[in-house]
Amino acid sequence: MRVVGIRLARCFSMRQKAFCQLFIALALPITFLAFASSSALAQVTPTATPQLSSTDKVAVKRFEERVKNYMKLRNAMKSKLPKLSKEATPQQIESYRENLEAGVRNTRTGAKRGDLFNHEGSDYIRRTLNVNFTGKDRVELRNIVFEGETATVKVRVNYPYPDQAELVEMPPTVLLNLPQLPPEVTYRFVGRNLLLVDGETNLILDYMTNALP
Repeated sequence: MRVVGIRLARCFSMRQKAFCQLFIALALPITFLAFASSSALAQVTPTATPQLSSTDKVAVKRFEERVKNYMKLRNAMKSKLPKLSKEATPQQIESYRENLEAGVRNTRTGAKRGDLFNHEGSDYIRRTLNVNFTGKDRVELRNIVFEGETATVKVRVNYPYPDQAELVEMPPTVLLNLPQLPPEVTYRFVGRNLLLVDGETNLILDYMTNALP
């Protein structure tokens, strides 16, 4: 079931994401019914949750605070832009997105790997993924991630994720056990790297290596 989630989360470009979201909304009930009908034949292994130590709790809290600080910076930049009207054309919307991207990039010129994914936060996320994906689930996850057309993606902090590159995102069941993100920010796999990406500006905010179990 976890692997189904990641298959449905694979979209092929930012412009197709709205379609993919609609597809997921329609497909998940069908998937659930098919899964429920076969429950007598196979036992479901529940998603494991790593035990949170006091150190882990502090690491998660600090990670979420760093992401919130990014959102404050981003929203401050966004507030300086002329507001889009409800009748905005696709060209005006794209121009607005490009201006927001440029503003955020200029504000974060010194951004580097580890600013958001620090050592403690990365260690917790790696352990969580290791616990959640074992055996066949781990093999299937690796197959899906490496099948994704992301070989051309240059993983660089404060640079845009290529618009036409495939998106390989985290399945919802695992997201529940990871540090929580605001709606505008997503986890995304590129090879064994786990990225933080701003969905509106499409900027790579940070990434951690060797995240894929």
